[in-house]
This record gives sequence, C-alpha cells and structure tokens, in this order.
Amino acid sequence: MAQTRMGDVGWFARFPSSRMTKWFVVGFWLVVLAAAFGPAGKLQGVLNNEAVAWLPANAQSTQVVKQIEAFQSKNEFPAVIVYERADGLTAADTQAVTAQVAKFDALAPVKNDSVGPIPSKDGKAIQVIVPVDAGDAGWDSLGATVKDLRTIAQDRPDGLSMQVTGPVGFSADSSEAFSGIDGKLLYSAMTVVIIILLLTYRSPVLWLIPVVSAGTALFVAQAVIYFLAKDDTLTVNAQSSGILTVIVFGAGTDYALLLVARYREELRRHEDRHEAMAFALHRAGPAILASGATVIAGMLCLLVATMNSTKGLGPVAAIGVAVGLLVMLTLLPALLVVCGRWIFWPVRPSYGSVDHTRDGVWARIGARIARAPRRTWVVTSLLLAVASLGIFQLNAVGLQNKDAFYGTPESVVGEQVLARHFPAGAGSPVLVLTNAGQAAAVRTTLQGVEGVSSVGDPVTKGGRSLIQATLSDAPDSDAATKSVDRIRAAIAGVPGADAIAGGDTATRADTLRASADDNLRIIPLILGVVLLILVLLLRAITAPLILIGTVVLSFGAALGLSSLIFRNVLGFAGADSSLPLFVFVFLVALGIDYNIFLMTRVHEEAKEIGTRRGALVGLAATGGVITSAGLVLAGTFAVLGTLPVVSFAEIGIAVALGVLLDTLVVRSVLVTALNLDAKGRMWWPSALSRRDAALDAAEPASPGEAAEEGTPALEPAR
Repeated sequence: MAQTRMGDVGWFARFPSSRMTKWFVVGFWLVVLAAAFGPAGKLQGVLNNEAVAWLPANAQSTQVVKQIEAFQSKNEFPAVIVYERADGLTAADTQAVTAQVAKFDALAPVKNDSVGPIPSKDGKAIQVIVPVDAGDAGWDSLGATVKDLRTIAQDRPDGLSMQVTGPVGFSADSSEAFSGIDGKLLYSAMTVVIIILLLTYRSPVLWLIPVVSAGTALFVAQAVIYFLAKDDTLTVNAQSSGILTVIVFGAGTDYALLLVARYREELRRHEDRHEAMAFALHRAGPAILASGATVIAGMLCLLVATMNSTKGLGPVAAIGVAVGLLVMLTLLPALLVVCGRWIFWPVRPSYGSVDHTRDGVWARIGARIARAPRRTWVVTSLLLAVASLGIFQLNAVGLQNKDAFYGTPESVVGEQVLARHFPAGAGSPVLVLTNAGQAAAVRTTLQGVEGVSSVGDPVTKGGRSLIQATLSDAPDSDAATKSVDRIRAAIAGVPGADAIAGGDTATRADTLRASADDNLRIIPLILGVVLLILVLLLRAITAPLILIGTVVLSFGAALGLSSLIFRNVLGFAGADSSLPLFVFVFLVALGIDYNIFLMTRVHEEAKEIGTRRGALVGLAATGGVITSAGLVLAGTFAVLGTLPVVSFAEIGIAVALGVLLDTLVVRSVLVTALNLDAKGRMWWPSALSRRDAALDAAEPASPGEAAEEGTPALEPAR
C-alpha cells in the first residue's frame, strides 16, 4: 500500500494540529468569539421585515409599495376590526364601537383616520378599518399595536364579539409565531445535536467539542451578518435569520463528524495525536472543503432569484456555511488535540488498536449489495421513482391565511366572521395607482371588471391618483388572484394611464409567479454548479453525472413522500409556493455532502485497490459517520416544525425526510450499487478508469465479501 509521509501533509493541515500553533488557533477564536458576542445579539434589531424586503423586486405590487408614499406610508397596512352579535346589533353596540374608533385613531402608529364603523347589511356585524403604520420595524411592531387595539375594544357590551384581522391581524399572528425564533431553534437544534452525538460517540464528553465549535461558528456568522445588514449591504429577514441557525448547526456538525471519524482512524495508526490530526485533516480536508464549497455555491445561486426574500437568504446561508467551514477546519482540530485521546473516553482509540468499522454493519451491507449490484440499483431507483409520483399531490400554489398556521388564531376567526357579513375582499382592497388625468377612466374601467365588488373615489396627489377596489372574493383566494389579473389587463388598456395594481391579493399573485419563475431559473443553475464542482473534485465525468442523477431522484422521492404526509397525515391544505425551491436547494447543496464524503473515500481507495473493492471499503469506513451526520442534519431541520407556521414545518419535514432518504438509501445502497456495477467506468475519462480493470483483477476478494466469508478484510489505503 502507498503510504503518505508527513512531508506530504500540507501547511494548512499541520497548522491547527501542531504542538505550538494549536494554542494560537484556540486563542485566536476566543478573541473572535468575545468580539462577536455583542454584535451577534444585535442581529434581531437589524432584521428587515418591511414588505419590499420580501416581495418580487420588479413586480407591480412592489412598485405600488414604493410609489404609494405620496398617499400613505409604504409600511401602512389596514387592521380590520370586526364586531359581531349573532342575534343582531343594538344601539349600545354601535355607540360603543363609535367611541372606540376615536381611541384607535389616538394610537401613535395610526397616522390617518380610521374608516367606520361600517354596519353589515344583515345588521349583525360592524367593521372598522384602522390604517396602521408599521414603520421601519416592519411586522415586528404590529403585535404591540394589535394588543393596544384589543385592550381598547375590551370595553364593549356583553355578547358583542371582536377580532382583529386583515393584513395587520395576520402579520401580528405571524410575528407572534416567529417570536424568539432564533432562541427556539438554537436550543432545539442543540438538544437534537447533543442527543445524536451522545449516541454516536458513546462518550459523555466528546460531544462538547463539536457543539462548542458549532456555537462559535453561529455567533461569529451572526456578527458578520449583523455588520453587513447594519450597513445595508445585506438584507436579512426573520426567515433567513431562522434558517441560518439551522444550517450552521446542521452543516457544521456534519463536518465535525467527518473530521472526528477520520481523526479516530488516524489515532489507531499514529502514536502522536498531533501527527494523527495532521493526517486526518490532510485526508478529510479536501472532502470537507468540497462539501462546503458546494453548499456555498448552491446558496449563492439564490442571488438570481426574483423574490427578495429568497435572494436575501442566499448570502446569509453562504456566510453561515463559510464561517462554519473555517471553524471546523481550524478550531475543532485544535481543541481535539489540546484535549488528547482521553476526550474519547470510555472507548479511547489507542495506537495499534483494531478499527471495527471494516467488519461492521456497513461492511456486511456492502457485501450483500455486491452479490447483485445491478438488480439492487435498478430496484432502488424504481422505488424512488414511484415515491416521486406523490409530487402530483403537492399543490404548491400558496397557502391561504386560514391554512398558514397550526390551530386557528384570532386573525383567521376574524376573517371567517368578516366573510359571513361583508364582501369577502373587504379590508384588503386592490390598490390602483394611475396618472391623475386618467383617474376617472380607470375608475370606470375597474367598475366593469368581473370580481370587483365596489370601487372608491380617486385620491389625487402630485399628479398620481390612488383608487381602491374591493373584491368579491377572499383576498387570499385563487378567484381573487384571477380578478387581479383581469384588473391589470383592463387598466393596461386605458391610454396614458400608466396604471399599476398592488395590495395583498396582487402581492400573492406576484409571489406565486415569481416563485414559479425562480424554480425554473435556479434549479438548473444549482445542478450545473454542483456538477462542475463534482467534476473538478473527482476528475471524471461519469461519476458526477450519476451522482447528480441520484440526488435529483432523492429530491423527487422526498418531495413526493412529503406531499403524501402533508395531505393524508397532517391534513395540510397545500404548500407554500417557495417550498420546492427551498427543499431542492437544501437537499442538493447539503445532501450532496454525503455523496462527496463517500465518493472521495472511494476515489482514494480505488487508486490502490480498484473501484469495486474501494466502494466497499469506502462504504464500510464512512457508513457510520455519514449516517450520524444525516441524523444530525435531519434532526436540526426537523426542529423547524416547532414553529406554529405551516410553511416552515413543511420545509423542515421535507428536508429531514430527504436527508434520511439520501443517507440511508441513496448514498448507502444506490450509489454503492452503481459503483460496484460501473467499476472503473465511474472515473471516465481519467487515467484511473483505465487502471481500474487491472487493479480489480489483481485482488481475488473484495473487503465486504471477505468479511462476509469470515476471512480477513482488505486494509484500506493509507
């Protein structure tokens, strides 16, 4: 077997591992952590949850938000307060509501007068529309305003119900659902990681090192992102902030697991732990770097997204992974060599001891696959393809307000009350901006559009006019979306009007279209980027193409099975329009990690013992650690389900299921079977593909087959 000399180990692998410089590395990160602690805690204060930070950049709804400031604040949203008495309103009810309206208008966030009280035609309900200015804080400020509105409305006659709904009500409920998101996700992710690490390492102390390293990476990443967001270089919202916590802990712990596993291997081969770590970094470092580069590149592909919220997530996640990668390749190895072998107690990997991974469960699984590799990968592929058919039940056309939360928050109850007594679109009008000279013609045109219930008088300022049109259908319904399309088509035909339509329903329509457009643009881009990285890493074409195919198949199966769970088990009405893209990004960018971990090891072994034997050695050596890494990543994404928001739960469930499929089925069974069947053709057109046949012929038995027969297994390449 070819041996690697210490002189072949690069400077980067030796630096955090040596007797002297390990202390410098630890000291450096302690200083960085101390400096980052304060700024990291301020990240929540610079989150941008304004409407424009979420909407498609060039959509009409976004342009309305930007242009409407002549009439009202761009962050002004209506709070629809609905009162109901089932057996009919009384004079005392109307008097009480009228008195409350004056108090609503006295609140600081209410810059303009409220509209109402507006009685329903059936005499059983009253609505009041309160214009609330959220200010620069976005939706985070709306929760406090809604509490004030509820406090004022407490002074009302017995038997008169009251709910706050409309955009402000739903935003307040969303804000409450996301309240403390970073802390909830951090503690949940830490708990999952600690439990899995305890089960993996079977050590009461070793888990501390990866968790401390991942925590350091998270705080430093949050500090970097804070400074970029503070200077308006980067837009960060609640969604990207929450996902940052999950992705740093998940990906960072994955890298830690791979390095610790290789370090434990090398401790059995080297008496000096510093030398063992240098070799572990030398051998595992390229795979970890390639994995991190794949994730970073995949996340940066989101920069071409149309949706501002999706575009902002890309650099935030990329920064988190980049910092995590740097920490896991410097601080983690330094801490491990500082602690010494005792950190593995009670099962210390002593010098010269036997590595049981070569004859463990994954070696036996490999041996079974080796008996009929072609049949194995064909059957596995067919089963995954069948699972993918569930995608037809996904219904990723956006969630209505009533379906967006677990349970039934007050805003949903209010919407249901409103729909019983008023036009369904009341409180969430379509906002039409037009040139003042054509305002009358545009208003007349709006009155003739199907689905429009009523049209308000134009309000003119600075040469532009604002017209509000109330729809007949609920603002978050498909029927309302079609009405907006008809409105836009109609007003576009008014000569010289330069009219555009925005508002909640228009925003929903633009978001759905932007998400569909992003799916078509970004998914092929990510596939191309990942394929290029795999080609450069493996120096082949066949293997990267096969790996990309397996990942796409894994994505399809995960989304298909998730769709069945969403509809038939959890009873979700549908899925957010951004779900397919987010699941694809996380599964391909993160899921490809496991194929990289496996295939770089197979490539390393194939140079010495051929692809067939190398595939079995690679599976035996990496099976345990990759399974543990998959459980960690699946567990950290599953904690998204702790938020009472359906869209986050769906992302967490789909990604967690996809990671488990990729870890336990695609990587261990499908890819291994393809390696065994294709053999040297996996490395075409590199020189290794030509050498492989001779190497396979030189060895009479494979490691897995030997283990199955009770004979000594072939020693992996060093």
